[in-house]
Amino acid sequence: MIGQRGGNREGAGRKPLYNEPTKVVRVPESRVIEIKNYLTGSTKTKFNDVASITLVNPSSMMSIPLASEKVAAGFPSPAQDYVEKTLDMNEHLIQNEAATFIVKVASLSMRDAGIDIDDELVVDRSIEAKHEDIVIALIDNEFTVKRLMLEDDKRWLKAENPEYSDIHLKDGQEMIIWGVVTYVLKPFRKRK
Repeated sequence: MIGQRGGNREGAGRKPLYNEPTKVVRVPESRVIEIKNYLTGSTKTKFNDVASITLVNPSSMMSIPLASEKVAAGFPSPAQDYVEKTLDMNEHLIQNEAATFIVKVASLSMRDAGIDIDDELVVDRSIEAKHEDIVIALIDNEFTVKRLMLEDDKRWLKAENPEYSDIHLKDGQEMIIWGVVTYVLKPFRKRK
């Protein structure tokens, strides 16, 4: 019995997809979905701008000191170390708790609007979308984040990056405005 276990067995193991050796290739994170679609030969437009959607649960309260003086963006002004009150971030960011979600971004299609990969968007589903709002839209059962354009009787979605196409609906396509982006949460300094 010894020596009869293990080793190569005819027909066992993972089947190779190709009849030749393969190689690992590094690609930019922002292009992974596009490259996968290209490699699979998918002709259907894929949006994949949304990485995750999370319901806001503002069960905790965090008060942050609010400085009473505004900060000038031009020349420095004399600093005043005076804190007048505190600010609850839940009250500041959330108007309707039951309709507010955090949406994590998965592409650079809105880069020129200041929205990057892994940024978190505060999205309120109770707000009616207006012309030029940044929205989360559902097209062909896929989420996308774009700027809503309303012109006469036409609705379309504008990308804020010239490397991405605007979305004009084709016959038979339906667009559902899922929610309106009210805030973008992004770090200016990465945590260690």
